[in-house]
Amino acid sequence: MDRLNASRTLSDKVKAPGYTPAEHGTGIVHLGLGAFLRAHLAAYTDAALAASGGDWRIVGVSLRSTAPVEELEPQDGLYTLIERGPAGTNARVIGALSGALSGANQRAEILEAMADPATRIVSLTVTEKGYGIDRATGGADPSFPAVAEDLANPIAPGGVLGLIVRALELRRAAGIAPFTVLCCDNLPENGAFLQAGVVDFAKRRDPDLADWIAQSVAFPSTMVDRITPARTDRTLADATALTGFADAAAIETEPFTQWVIEDRFPSGRPDWDVAGAIFVEDVAPYEHMKLRMLNGTHSMLAYAGFLSGHRYVRDTMADPAMRRLIKRHLAAAAATLTPLPGIDFSTYAEELCARFTNLEIAHETYQIAMDGTQKLPQRILRPALDAHAEGQSLRPFAFATAAWMRYCLGRKDDGTTYALRDPMEGEISSRLEGLTDDVGIVEALCELPGLFPDALLAIPGWKAAVTEILAGFLQNGDVAAIRSEAETAEA
Repeated sequence: MDRLNASRTLSDKVKAPGYTPAEHGTGIVHLGLGAFLRAHLAAYTDAALAASGGDWRIVGVSLRSTAPVEELEPQDGLYTLIERGPAGTNARVIGALSGALSGANQRAEILEAMADPATRIVSLTVTEKGYGIDRATGGADPSFPAVAEDLANPIAPGGVLGLIVRALELRRAAGIAPFTVLCCDNLPENGAFLQAGVVDFAKRRDPDLADWIAQSVAFPSTMVDRITPARTDRTLADATALTGFADAAAIETEPFTQWVIEDRFPSGRPDWDVAGAIFVEDVAPYEHMKLRMLNGTHSMLAYAGFLSGHRYVRDTMADPAMRRLIKRHLAAAAATLTPLPGIDFSTYAEELCARFTNLEIAHETYQIAMDGTQKLPQRILRPALDAHAEGQSLRPFAFATAAWMRYCLGRKDDGTTYALRDPMEGEISSRLEGLTDDVGIVEALCELPGLFPDALLAIPGWKAAVTEILAGFLQNGDVAAIRSEAETAEA
């Protein structure tokens, strides 16, 4: 079948871009050419282009793989975005991508695009493990392979920090204004997080350049929210049925979408607000709400749901025991938050339960469970500290932690094994080798470097609660342990 591309006349079953893509230039380079870019930032940009025009199309960069480029290039950057919800399925073809590059073989072209005067924003979705930033120090991690390589060869970098610093260096030398650096990953204070890593990387090369970046480059923080499951054969088949053409780059998502952005763009930005983006002075309160309520609950249900045999989030929500624990965690997370004008946390929790229940979204618990050591601190451990400071129960957070520790064993009750898909997987496996008792497992994982805050480990009863819950998993089995916990959970 013919591939989707700019020369094709689309079926009337799908909405076409509300503008002529080729008439708009590029203004954004995005590092991390994955599904979330296509479901979120590119969708907002597509709407902004349709409403207000401007040269704001996006060059997407896959830092390692060539697969996204191979999907998008034959299609002139076009792809189908499918939204599935209780009200039905909607689809639109997105025209916001003007090109796709791969770090595997196009490093020079990536730098050229970032240094181009037309580029006013460099945005990112590479997950926390993709940055090479040391969580403990806030600076660049010289042991991270991409950081080490780029420090050794700064002229032709391939990692996030190296590319940003080199591109800014080239712009400074040419007298071109710096671009705004826009992190869109689920990280607390993600703008400040990335700024610290970039400045530290630059300082290791050229202190004067580091000072210029610190003073001249904007790193606004953002909060992003849209559940985007892994693509399936059904995604591709539906895209073909809707467009009339083969679409190798199609993705699917939920109808809900949210984007809260700190409004600091010295060189301008698209009119993302026409698509519903919210521009604020301080993103942090929204960020904490999302990280703790949505993402924290997601992590808990991913570990416990996966271990109890639930492949998808929707299946986990159909389990009465898990549903009760999910509601308990949402309430516990909400109790750690400061009031937010215009937001009712109980209503938000109900909306999240409805989104988790969406039968049209096949979001795998195993997908959510990956990279646990990168996610636990902001989603579970820091909220636990705040809960303790407010005199609240630590039990929901101890349960989530124990479920993660049980997951770290890499095997289900029936003997099925699985990869953790975590950047610390090797160290976790090494520390747990030969351990079968709950106390030993808890001690081994609590000693992972930089993961558990000392203040949390010092709270009387914290380790004991985690150990008790883990013992239930090990002694009674995952399903029985979850049901027992649900029976004791507050309604």
